[in-house]
Amino acid sequence: MKITQEYGTARYRIRAYQPGEVQINDQCHRNSLILGLESLITDWGPESLDELTAEHMEAVLSLAPEVIILGTGERQRFPSREIMLPLLREGIGVEVMANDAACRTYNILMSEDRRVALALILTD
Repeated sequence: MKITQEYGTARYRIRAYQPGEVQINDQCHRNSLILGLESLITDWGPESLDELTAEHMEAVLSLAPEVIILGTGERQRFPSREIMLPLLREGIGVEVMANDAACRTYNILMSEDRRVALALILTD
């Protein structure tokens, strides 16, 4: 899926997505990552939703987002309550979706200059 929207002031933009790979600006990535308007963390860690921990989500929180989009692989799967509760207690919106939808949603919120962070599990 090619993504071509060019709005917003973000430094990093998703250009394309296919299962197991996302193109951010001109570079393809095949490992789980965190993407914010001005940040790209490519050594995030979890290779599946089952490996996701609260500590992984702390790295997402370090970007101070107003909303977090969690891409859980090729299908939507919800993380455990222990992972979600600290985020919700911080008053941060959390949306969980399949990676293709997560990439599209990130680009929409990014184009509106919203403080969004995308946590994408690519190797699930």
